[in-house]
This record gives sequence, C-alpha cells and structure tokens, in this order.
Amino acid sequence: MSMTLSTSILLSLVMALVAMAFYTLMERKFLGYFHLRKGPNKVGLMGLPQPFSDAIKLFVKEQAKPTPANKSPFMVAPTMGLVLALMMWAIYPHSHQSFFFQFSVLYFLCISSMNVYSTFMAGWSSNSKYALLGALRGVAQTISYEVSMSLILLSTLVLVMTMDFTKMTSYSWILLMMTPLATVWFITNLAETNRTPFDFAEGESELVSGFNVEYSSGLFAMIFMAEYMNILVMSLFTSIIFMSMPSMMMSNMIMLLKTLMLAMLFVWVRATFPRMRYDHLMNLTWKSFLPMSLTMLLLMLPISMLM
Repeated sequence: MSMTLSTSILLSLVMALVAMAFYTLMERKFLGYFHLRKGPNKVGLMGLPQPFSDAIKLFVKEQAKPTPANKSPFMVAPTMGLVLALMMWAIYPHSHQSFFFQFSVLYFLCISSMNVYSTFMAGWSSNSKYALLGALRGVAQTISYEVSMSLILLSTLVLVMTMDFTKMTSYSWILLMMTPLATVWFITNLAETNRTPFDFAEGESELVSGFNVEYSSGLFAMIFMAEYMNILVMSLFTSIIFMSMPSMMMSNMIMLLKTLMLAMLFVWVRATFPRMRYDHLMNLTWKSFLPMSLTMLLLMLPISMLM
C-alpha cells in the first residue's frame, strides 16, 4: 500500500512538472501572438520541445556563487520554494485519489504562507542591496494580499461548510452572488504569485531582476519553476472554489479545462497591463480589498446560518 501511495505521489509530481514546462511554452507562444510576433518555433516541431531545451541549458550551465553570499541559505532558498510549490499538489482533488486531506484548505494556507520565507531568504542571503530590496518588496506585497486572500477563502468556507477540496462544491446561485469576490480573489492571486501588473519584486530600472538577481543556471530555474507551478495550482484551486458545480465536481476533464482557462487569463493580463506603482498596490489591498473582503465575510455569516 505504501509503495502504491509513493508511486502515485511521485507520478502526480512528475505530471505537475511537465504541466509547468508546457505552460511556460504556452505563455511564450501566446505573448508572441499578443505582441504580433512569433514565439519559440525553432526547436523541433513548432518549438514544442523548447521547455526541455531550456531545462537542459539551465541545469547544465555552471552555477555561479557570489563571493559575499551566505552559501547555505543561498542554495536552500530556491530548493525550498520549489518543494513548497510541489507540496501544494498533494491536495489536488481528482477522481482517483490515493489519499484524502480532511483539512486541505488549512494545508493550502499553511504552505502558501511559507512561500514568503523562500523569497526573503533568497534576497537576504545574496548580500546584494538590489536583491534585498526586491525581497522586501515581494514579502510586503505577499503578506498584504494574503490577509485579503484568507478572508475571501473564509467567506466561501462558511457557505460550503467544509475544508476538504474534494467535497467543496458551489451551487450556481452562490457562484453568481460571489462574482465580485471571485474577481478580487483572482487579482489577489496575481499579487500572490508576483505576476504582472503586480510584479514588484523586480523592476528593470531600479532592481533589475529583484530578489533573484544573483541567481543563475539551476538555482534560477528552481525559482522560475516554483513561480509557474504556483500559478497553475492557484488556477486549479480557483476553479474548485468559485467555478465548481455539484454534477461536475469530479469530472477531471472539465476541471482541467477550467484550470487551463484561468491559467491563460494570467498570460492575457501580463500581455495587457503595465506594472502598477508600488504605493497604488498597497492602497489597493489595505484600503479596497481588505474592507471589501471583511464586509463580504460579515454578509456571508448570516446567509450561512439560514442555509
């Protein structure tokens, strides 16, 4: 039994990594056509093996280790980020699960809150002022938006009355009622995953690449992989929380299509919007999203008591 469980977990992690690899290809292709140019199309047939080519290039390159850097945390931070991203896939609810998490939402909140530590450790251990500034901006942004994200999640939990993703279903009238909340949730996800227009952990003019400016080759690839795996897993959980229907909940293909649609929306937003100003970002979360999510939570409490 333990061997079967280990094989199932390993297979799901490998599939998650392959999905992440081809999601990067999809993003580059889409951005190419959004910008009226071709995306990757030289490697193999229509550029399909491009993710594998990029992986070989990054992991074969020599690993640069900056002399002033604190070596141990410098190496641990990207690995920690990737491990945390992979751990999120343990609660992927599909129709042939090997094990079930009764408190999968709580597990999700715990893991997502720990991503802050890998970002800060990467910036601090580099011993570079630009990396540290990027890490501080990234941490401040993530913590700010996690407050609103948790409150929005609580609003849905008081209606569905379960913390298990496999049991979480939303009826159509709940979906219609929570459309503004779902929009705020999606914008919060953009900030949580450091995506445009909220990618303040980096800045071409002042921080170059932000907290990962000193990283290259394999360690940079790990940071890159963790970011894109977080995008996919957040799209998956959004489709479960806000877009699931009782008859469709465990249909793997429908869940896959909804997740893909949301992941494409991340790319569309990146191609459309410019980066916001940092003070506007903070005003948005503390003065707009936080009051709104609190109000919605207070509204959901009496509704849940009537259900």
